[in-house]
Amino acid sequence: MPVFRDEAVVLRTHKLGEADRIITLLSRRHGRIRAVAKGVRRTSSRYGARLEPFTLVDLQAHIGRSLDVVQQVETIAAYGARLVDDYPRWTAGQAMLEASERLTPEERTPAPQQFLLLVGGLRALADAEHEATLVLDAFLLRSLALAGWATSFQDCARCSAPGPHRWFSVNAGGALCDRCRPAGAIAPAPPTLALLAALLSGDWGVADASEPRHRREASGIVAAQVQWHLERTLKSLPLVDRTG
Repeated sequence: MPVFRDEAVVLRTHKLGEADRIITLLSRRHGRIRAVAKGVRRTSSRYGARLEPFTLVDLQAHIGRSLDVVQQVETIAAYGARLVDDYPRWTAGQAMLEASERLTPEERTPAPQQFLLLVGGLRALADAEHEATLVLDAFLLRSLALAGWATSFQDCARCSAPGPHRWFSVNAGGALCDRCRPAGAIAPAPPTLALLAALLSGDWGVADASEPRHRREASGIVAAQVQWHLERTLKSLPLVDRTG
């Protein structure tokens, strides 16, 4: 059977038979893949602990008809061990893993930018570089942009009139001027829109200096965007601790 080798992040696992697991991964060159890891639930398994969610691995596998078969695996970074004792960061990371799977619907379709974005996001969470929900919301906004759903937080999403503008609509694509404002548009606080723009562009100076009330409002807008574009919410998103 043909064999491939790639870097990958373990997104989730589930049991198969008495001793095996099916592993879902997002890889650098092969996109989202599913592989059988035989015997990993036995205590004698050499690499069972290496195939847990949040782990960045160097994977070698046989290409199968429907599922690949893990042949070798080495740990590059075990982010889960650094998140497990921190509920806000753990749940934020779970939402990132789920979003990465949902935003790569076709197996074996290369998604190198999404892979790099996920690795960078998990590293930022593990290193506690920024508040957990800021990292998560930045990740979700950038992931949506990679999927073709970039949001405008400054200029009008409909007529491109220079902003900032008062109004905002998820289904209209973002900020809106008075003339383009649809029914049902909301009026977020200006610092909230500035925070969202900073998260999308990577301006962490602005993001880290934001107030908790604006972070909570921004998180609500990001969650609404995710639900609108994916046509359902992420199961892990309501579990994220946003009290900080």
